[in-house]
Amino acid sequence: GIGKTTLVKNLNNEIDVSITSKLSFGVVIWVTVPKPPIDIRKVQAQIADRLNVKVDTEGSEESNASKIYERLKQEMSFLVILDDVWEAIDLDHVGVPQPKDHAGSKVIITSRDLHVCKKMKSDTEMNIYTLDEDESWQLFVKNAGDVANSKDIQPLATDIARECGGLPLAITVIATSMRGKNMAEQWEDALESLKMSEPNDKDTGDKVYQVIKWSFDSLEQRSNMNKRRGDIQSCFLYCSLYPASIPTNDLVPCWWAEGFLGEHDTYEKAYNRGITIIEELKNVCLLEEAHEKDCVKMHDVVHDVAKWIDNSFGDEHSSVIQAGIGLIKISNVEVVSASVKRLSFITQGIQYLPDNFTECPKTTSLLLQGNQSLLKIPDKFFLSFPVLRVLNLSYTSIRVLPSSFNNLSQLRALILGYCYELIELPAIGNLCNLQLLDCDHTKLCCLPEGMDKLTNLRLLNMPLGKFKESIDLGVFHELQRLEMLHLPIRHRDVGATSFDEVSHLRRIHRDFVGATSFDEISHLPNLRSLFIYLDSSSISISKSDHTWMKRLKTFHITVGNTTTHHEVPFYKSTRKICLLGFDIFNNKDSLSSMLQFASHLYLEQCMGLTEFIQNNSFDGLKSLHISWCSCDFGPSIAGSGQFDDPLPNLEILRFFSVDHLKSVSDFGHFLGLRFSKLRKLNILHCDNLTCLFNVGGAFSVPRHLEEISLFDCNHLTEFLAQFGSSQTTFVSSEIPRVRRLSLYNLDALRTFGEPESMWEHLEELEVDDCYKIRKLPLSIQTSNKIKLITGESEWWSRLEWVDDNYKSNLQHCFTHKQKYRGAPRGT
Repeated sequence: GIGKTTLVKNLNNEIDVSITSKLSFGVVIWVTVPKPPIDIRKVQAQIADRLNVKVDTEGSEESNASKIYERLKQEMSFLVILDDVWEAIDLDHVGVPQPKDHAGSKVIITSRDLHVCKKMKSDTEMNIYTLDEDESWQLFVKNAGDVANSKDIQPLATDIARECGGLPLAITVIATSMRGKNMAEQWEDALESLKMSEPNDKDTGDKVYQVIKWSFDSLEQRSNMNKRRGDIQSCFLYCSLYPASIPTNDLVPCWWAEGFLGEHDTYEKAYNRGITIIEELKNVCLLEEAHEKDCVKMHDVVHDVAKWIDNSFGDEHSSVIQAGIGLIKISNVEVVSASVKRLSFITQGIQYLPDNFTECPKTTSLLLQGNQSLLKIPDKFFLSFPVLRVLNLSYTSIRVLPSSFNNLSQLRALILGYCYELIELPAIGNLCNLQLLDCDHTKLCCLPEGMDKLTNLRLLNMPLGKFKESIDLGVFHELQRLEMLHLPIRHRDVGATSFDEVSHLRRIHRDFVGATSFDEISHLPNLRSLFIYLDSSSISISKSDHTWMKRLKTFHITVGNTTTHHEVPFYKSTRKICLLGFDIFNNKDSLSSMLQFASHLYLEQCMGLTEFIQNNSFDGLKSLHISWCSCDFGPSIAGSGQFDDPLPNLEILRFFSVDHLKSVSDFGHFLGLRFSKLRKLNILHCDNLTCLFNVGGAFSVPRHLEEISLFDCNHLTEFLAQFGSSQTTFVSSEIPRVRRLSLYNLDALRTFGEPESMWEHLEELEVDDCYKIRKLPLSIQTSNKIKLITGESEWWSRLEWVDDNYKSNLQHCFTHKQKYRGAPRGT
C-alpha cells in the first residue's frame, strides 16, 4: 500500500518507446506476477502476449523460455517490469536475457520483501517512504472531495487522515469510502472504528487490511519450513502489544520466554534467531527502524492490521491491548476474558490495580511497563495468572512485590529494570522456570531468598549499589546455566553527591564481589557475558588463571569502580577492563593474563603503567584510554626504532588529563609503540601537550590515522614537529589520510602546519574556540571531499582565503555551532 505499483505504472505509461527519448526501449513489458506458488508459465504468457509470440501455457517452461529469449534478443533493448514479486524468479527460466548481457536493457522489480530483491541480485534498491502530513492531506481531500474541508467535518477528516499514517493505499481507500458522507456523525463513527483497529467499511477491509494481511500470510511459509527455527507470525503479532517504539533488547527476551524462537540450547542462539526474525520482518515491511537507537516500530496501519488479525484468530491468539491510552485504573477495561493470552497495559498513567482481577488461566504475558504512577500491587493480584511466562514491570514506582508473586511457577522472564523505588524482592525459590531476571537501576539491598534455587536462570542483571552485605558464597555455583551476569554499581542510583561519598562507596565495595565469588563465577561453564566490579584483592588472590575468560563473548570488568566506563549491552562484542587507582606493575602477573583476552583497556589514576606495557605484549588490545595519570613518559630519543610493538593492533588512543604528556610520539617511543594501525586519536585536558607527533629519525606519523579530536590543550602549537636539524621529506604513502578533525579550545594553535596533503581527504572539520586559527590549509580550501565544516560564525567570517571563490565553494558545507558546553561529542 505504499505506492510501488502506482509508481511503476506511471513509469510504464510515460516511457516513450521512440528512439528519440532518453528512456527509450525497443519494447516495454509489464508483468503482474501471480502470488506464490508462482507458475512460471503464467509469467511467460504475459511476456509472450506483449511480444506477439505464441507459447503453450500447458507446455514445458523450457520451450516457452527459448521462444521468449530468441524474440527479446532481436530487440535493441527492453524494459521488463515485474510487479508484486513475492518469491525470487529466475530470469533464465522465464526466458528473459540477463540485462548485463543485453546492453541498454533493464528489469524493474517491485516487492514488499527486500530479501527477494537480493536473491534476484538487484543492482539498485529503492525504498519507498510514506507521505508526509501535507501530502497525506492533499491526497485525502482529492479522494474524499470538498466535504472533507467543510467546517464541522474538517477536524474529523484531519484525524482520519492522520490515522492512515501516510500510507497512500489506506488514504485513498478510506477517503473514497467517506466521499459524499455529509454528516459529522458518520465521520465520528469511522474515526472510532479506525481507533479500534477495525476496518470502517468493507472496502477498507478488502483493499487495505487484506492487502497487508497477504504479507502476514506469507510469513506462514517461512514458519512451516522449520518450526524449530521459530514462529515468525507469533513474533509479529506480539509486536502489536507495544504502542510505539519497541526496544529490541526488550522484545527478543519476551519472544524467547514465550517460546516463539524455536528450540535453542543457549540464549545467545535464541537471541541471534530473534534478531534474524526482526530483520525478516523489516525486509517484508511489517516492521521498520525507529528513530531511537536499537528500536523498531510498526507503521500505524500495520499495527491496526496486526491487532485485527490477532482478534480474528479467536481464543488461540487473543490479546487485550490498552497500551498508550492513558488509563488510570485497569478496572476500566471491560473485555478481559478467561481465554485472553496476552495483556498489554503499557501506558504512563495507571495508578491502581484491582484487588480481584479476572481469572486469566491462559495468560502468558503481562506488560505493565511505563506506568510511573503505579506504587503498589495488591496482595492477591498474581493469583489470577497461574501460567504467566513474561512479567514486565519496568519503569514503575513499586517498592516491593506481593507474596502472591512467588506463585508464578511458570514465569520465565521477570523484567524490573528502572523501578527506582524497588528495595526488596520476596522469596523467589518457587520460580524454578525463571530464565531472565532483570533488576537494573533498582535499589535492592540484598539478593532475594531462594536465589540459589533458580537453576534455569540464563540472564541475571542485579545492581549492587545498595547492597548492605556481601553475596553469599555458593550462590553462583548453583547457577550453572547462567550465560549473562551483570552486577553493576551506579553512583546516580545510590545517591552519592560528593567526592567523599564516592570515595566511601569505593571502600565499601570491597565487600560485594570478592575473590571467592569471582572464582565461583569463573567456573560457570555457559557464561558468555560478564559485567562486574571487583576490588584489587579479587585479582591478586584469585585462584583462577583467567584462561576461562576465553569463552566470554563480551565482558566489562572494573577494578576499583571507575567513573569513566560505559555500559556494554549483551549483544555488543566488547571485551573491556577498567582499572582505577591500581598498582599495575605490582599486580602484573594476574593482570597480564586477564588482558590477553581484552580488546579495550581503561586506566584511571593508575601506577606502574610504563613498566607494565614495556614488559608485555597484548595483541588483542584495540583501544587504550588513559585518564588522570601522572606517569612521566620521558623525552623522545632518536634511535633505530627496532623494537617489538607491545600493542601492535591498537586502533583507538585516548588521553584525558594526563599531566606529563608533551607529545604522542614521546608516549609511543617510551613504551615502544609503532601505532601501525592507529585510526582514532582523542586528547582532552592535557595542558603540557605541545605537539601531536615528532617527525624525523625514528619518528613518523601513524599513516592509518583517520580521526583526531583535541580538547582544552592550551599549549598545543602544532600537529607535527620536526625532530632534529634536517628537514623531513614526507613520502606520500606514509602521510595519514585524516577524514575527521575536531578542535576545541586550543588557545595556542595558529596553523595546521605541514604537510598540507595530510588534509586532502578531510570530510568533517569542527572548530570551536580556536580563534588564532585564521587560515585553513590550501588543501582544505580547494577540497572537493569536505562535507561538513562546523564552527562559530564569527570565526568563519574572519578566516583568510587564498581566493574568495574557495570560500564560496565551501560555504554550503559550513554549519554554525553554538559555543560548546562541556566535552565535545564523541569523547
